This record gives sequence, structure tokens and C-alpha cells, in this order.
Amino acid sequence: MASISGILKNLLDRPGGVSLGPYQKVVKAAGALAGSIGALDELPRPAMDDLARFCAVAREAADRSLGLRPYDAQLLGTLALLDGKVAEMATGEGKTLSGAMAAAGYALQGRRVHVMSVNDYLARRDAEWMAPFYAAMGVTVGWVGQSSTHEERREAYAKDVTYGAVSEMGFDVLRDRLRTDPAELIVPAPEVVLVDEADSVLVDEARVPLVMAGASDAGSAVPEMAALVRQLVRGYHYEVDDQARNVYLTPKGADTVENLLSVDLYDENEPGTLIELNLALHAHVLLTRDVDYIVRDGKVQLINASRGRVALLQRWPDGLQAAVEAKEALAPSEKGEILDSITVQGLIRRYPQICGMTGTAVAVSEQLGEFYGLKVAVIPSNRPCVRKDEPDRVYPDVPEKEAALVEEIQAVHATGRPILIGTLDVAESENLARLLRRRDLDPVVLNAKNDAEEASIIARAGERDAITVSTQMAGRGTDIRLGDGVAELGGLYVIGSGRHASSRLDDQLRGRAGRQGDPGGSVFFVSMRDDLVTQFAPDERPPAPDADGVVRHRRGAYVVAHAQRVAEGVNLQIHRNTWRYTRLLEQQRELILEWRDKVLHGDAAARALAEGDPERWASMPEDTREETARQIVLHAIDRCWTEHLAFLTDLREGIHLRALGRMSPIDEFHREAVAEYKAMLEEVERRSLEAFEAPEPDLKRPTATWTYMVQDNPFGTEWDRILKRMGPDSRRRG
Repeated sequence: MASISGILKNLLDRPGGVSLGPYQKVVKAAGALAGSIGALDELPRPAMDDLARFCAVAREAADRSLGLRPYDAQLLGTLALLDGKVAEMATGEGKTLSGAMAAAGYALQGRRVHVMSVNDYLARRDAEWMAPFYAAMGVTVGWVGQSSTHEERREAYAKDVTYGAVSEMGFDVLRDRLRTDPAELIVPAPEVVLVDEADSVLVDEARVPLVMAGASDAGSAVPEMAALVRQLVRGYHYEVDDQARNVYLTPKGADTVENLLSVDLYDENEPGTLIELNLALHAHVLLTRDVDYIVRDGKVQLINASRGRVALLQRWPDGLQAAVEAKEALAPSEKGEILDSITVQGLIRRYPQICGMTGTAVAVSEQLGEFYGLKVAVIPSNRPCVRKDEPDRVYPDVPEKEAALVEEIQAVHATGRPILIGTLDVAESENLARLLRRRDLDPVVLNAKNDAEEASIIARAGERDAITVSTQMAGRGTDIRLGDGVAELGGLYVIGSGRHASSRLDDQLRGRAGRQGDPGGSVFFVSMRDDLVTQFAPDERPPAPDADGVVRHRRGAYVVAHAQRVAEGVNLQIHRNTWRYTRLLEQQRELILEWRDKVLHGDAAARALAEGDPERWASMPEDTREETARQIVLHAIDRCWTEHLAFLTDLREGIHLRALGRMSPIDEFHREAVAEYKAMLEEVERRSLEAFEAPEPDLKRPTATWTYMVQDNPFGTEWDRILKRMGPDSRRRG
């Protein structure tokens, strides 16, 4: 029989199973101190060994400086964050203030805090909004954004608490890794990170690489391939798999292309043509304008799938990016070699202390524990949620769903009740808006094309008669307050035009209604032909609809839920697999950075070169030789690391071919990566000594650098795709 302690441990380790008991005792004690603290003319600087007194002072400071008196629920969230947990707090429960109180608490412990948001807008808004509170607590605060200058960044990072977008703080880390003068460094050693929208950052974007690139040459688009694939016919020249993640030529398609190009597509010694063709085919068939990307200002701009907004500074790997640009007849964007990169997960794991907050953490508690060692504390709402969540309304096909959706919007709008419709992509939002305008309705549309206006649009979504059509609501960061008389109408009515690939995105959409005990309602309209179902549950047989066209059989809801679970499982497996490959790279990066820091801040370079060539060392002027040695070794380290990254990228692209020889691709990747790393260290020493002995060492660096995020290639590696096609084709030709 299991021991009592074992049973209790399993209970506490369940999703959201962090006990709030200890936090509640502290909050109760803080309440008892409210009178004495409130009577003080000047608030004391609280010692962090007395959490109850800290909470009482923080509550009073927030009240005096912001006019916001934290609820007990907000103090519970603060204590969970100070305890290194992810606090799940519903929309409208005041996460921003809870996070600020926790950040102030860490700062009062003498620890520098970085508060990471999902975008520049939220980082600046929260830093400026909470600034009076921080001042009242005796804590300094700053923020960094895309437009911040080098000196503004230095000043912001010198504060006790620094706000910034995840990507921007990551780019600053990458820039610092290429500094050659210690005086130019701006990012302090990592201590505490508090992550807003933690599930989105720590899970959805965890595997996204942030990249520092150096100019190499202009990009090379493939307009000929783009023109060629437009002539191919689906079902005859090519097929698409059930999950719409891969497209491949049929034997007839392969013959057609080979005749048009006069090449052997499957010549293993010349895979370039096949790679270009596959990329062009993927861009043409599987990437859709106004769904996966938009074209604005003559550029392809990616859409963040989990947020429904333009992903600034984000791009696909160079080959796929060029293929999409060629598809849209745009000039190719600049291409460069990767000088360094880091995944969002690797960036966050640099910090000894991680905590975060979000409205939907329990659903990803397994990943948070597996990848970060984090547990979830579910904070009860300040007021009970009275929102009415209706069962899904299921239809056989998309046209029937859309017709029913428009009818529902028109009927509810006639009552004056505000409606927020969450759509899955830009194209759907604009199509729905057109359908509504044909009914003489006037919706306001929020999508990736006008995301700069999001705050004002969302703020008005709760007003009487409002109809707001929006793509994903995750990370929008603006409360929807009900207008006059709206509560009596039932509050905000949220409608989902389809289920997302993640249940958390559905919950985030629902959570826009019913904030702080407000009335509200939600419902999702889905069809058995939605992409989610056709991609992730293609073999499920949908039940027949009733006479009115609605699928009421319980199996309809089961199929949709099953497809969503499969989609979540696929994404989790991709995350795990990506981390298996990047974990070794992160370890190698840490080792090379330790060496680089010793060179940058000490005399490691001087000692190495003086030992390597004592005569040359002795012949150099004493006042310049140490700095010369430092620059020589730093250049060799950075150059060899860039080449090492390129090697690993190429290795990863082809490593899956090892499976044909019954070898483990991941084991083979690790074996070769370790051997190459050791060889790289020797190469650094060789090049350093060679440059040291040269009359005029070549220490040129890229003439330009830029940063961007690499959108995960949704189709796997190029060799994955080639392999899938070469299998049956080799039998055809054999």
C-alpha cells in the first residue's frame, strides 16, 4: 500500500496542485497589519524576511501611488511568484500589479529582476504604469524596446527591475556575446526572470531561435521555381498529406518537372534542385497569404499563430523565406550567416530563478515541469466567475457553420449586447466581416494588418452594440470593461469561429468575458470540416446532422476534442524533439562563453599567445600587446563559433538519413557535434596563433548585423522532405 506521504506528494504534484495554505496565512497576517501600516505618513522599506509585512506595505504603496488596492487574490499571486511558481490568474484579476509586487519583492532581496512580456507595447505600458508603485517601494524600474538606443538600454538594465519583450532582451544577450570591449556590455548577469503570458513564452515559443546575423550576400529567390509550381495540379502532379504539413510530387509530377528542367531530381549528389522545388511547392501549396503571412510595405511579414498578430523581426529559414518572396514576386530579403543564436527556452533557462504568470497554465503544467522545473499555483478569482459557457455548436461543413454564425451574431446584436468574435486567422476575420456587412452590420476588425490599434479596439469591445472581430486574443493585454447597461443584457458575448489547435487559446478567448464577476457568455461554432479536424482526426467518421443541420450527436463534440488533443500532442512532441537537439548546443555555448569571458575580461589571451610564441610576444610594444592579443583571440572564437553553428545546421538537415542505416539520428548528431566542438577549440588556438604571427592579422567582422527570430520550419528539415519522397520514388525507378 502506498504511504500517506507518497499519496500526499502525488496529490500536490498534480497540475495546479501547489498548496495555497502557506500563502493564505501570510495574506491573513498582512490584513491584520493594514491598519498600522495605513496610519504611517511614510512607508518603511520592508525586510523580505517578513512576508506579511512586505505584503501589507506593498498593498498600501499600490493604493497610495496607483489608486489600486490589491485584492487578497493578487497578494496570493505575488507570493506564488516570490516562491518561484507560475501563478495561474484569470483574465481581469490584476496580474500586472501582482507581477510588479513580486518584482519589487525580489529587488528588495537585492536581486536584479527582468520582467519579460510578449511585445514592446506591453513592456513599456506596464513599466510606465507601475513606475509610481516601484518608486513608493524604493525600487528603480526601466524598460527596453526595439527603438531603444544603446545608452537607453544600458540605463534600463542598470535599474532594479527591467521590463522588455522576450525577443528584445534575447537580442541584447546576443549582441553582448559579440562585444570586443568590456565597456560596451549592457546586460547584467541573469538573476530573476518573471515571465508574463508564461504559457505562450515558455511553451508556444520555447523552441523559436533568436538569431544574430552578419551580412554575407543578397538573398536569392527562385522565381523560375515559383512559376513552375504554379503550373502543377493537385492530385495529378502532387499530393498533400492528411495533416497538410507535407506536399510531395507524384511519379507523374516528378516526370513532368524533370522534363521541364532537364534534370534528374533524385540525383543524391546534386540535391539542390529538388530542395528548391520542394521549397517552392511548400510555399505555393501550404503557406497561405493572410493566414500564415501578410504582404505589407513590399515585404512578407509572418503572422504569429498563437497571437494572431504580425511577428515583427521574424522570418522562416532562408530557403523557405526566399521561396515565399518569389511566390509573391517580391525582391529577396538580405541573407546572412548566423553569428550566434539562442532559443527562447535557452534564454529563459539562463536565469537561476524563474517564475511567471498567465491565465492558462494548468493545461501545460507537464511541459512547465519537464522543461523548466516549474510548478503551477492556481489562484482563485477575487469574485466567482458567473460566465455561461455553452456547449459547442457543431455543423457538418464550413458554409453551414458560417451561415449559422452570422445568424447568431445578427440575432444577439439586435438586443444591443456586445459581441467579440475570435477567428483563427486574418483571412477568416476579413471574410466574416464581409458577411456581416452584407447584413448591414458594422464590425470592427482586429487582426495582424492593424494590430497597432489593438489597445483602443479591445478597450471598446464591451460597449453596447459593439461587434468586434479579432484573431487570437492571447497576450492582447487590455481589459474589456462593460459599457453602461451591458451587464443587464448579459455582459460580453464571446463567440469562437472554430477551435484552436491548443485548448489554452480557446480558454484565453473565453476569458475575455466574465472578468471580476461580470456577467458574460461564450460559445464556439465548429464544423466537421474545419482544418483542426481534417488535419488531426482525418480518419474519424463524423455523425450525421439533425434535420436543422446541427450535429447534436455527442460523437461530433468528441471528434473535435480528439483532434485538439492530437494537435496538442504533436506540438509537445515537436518541442521535446527540438530540445533534444538544442540541449547539447546550449551546453557547448555556455562553455565557449566562459572561455570568451575570460578572454574579454582577463589576460587569458595574453598568456596563451605569449606561451605559443614567446619571441613574437617579446617583440611587441608592451602598451598594445595585451589588447592586440585579446582582439585576435576574440575574433578567432567568434569566427569558429559561427562556422560551428553552420556545421551543426547542415548536420541536423541530413542527420535523419542515418536512420536508413539503423542508427539513432539523435545519438549520431551528439557524437558528431561533440567531436566537432573539440576540433573547433583546437582550431581557435591554431587561428589565434597564426593571426598573432602575421604582420597584419585579418580581424574583419561583418559590415552589418541584424537580429530576427526564425519561425519554425513547419515542414521539418529539407532532408526529411526529400527522404519521404525518395522512398517510394526509388522503388519506382528501381
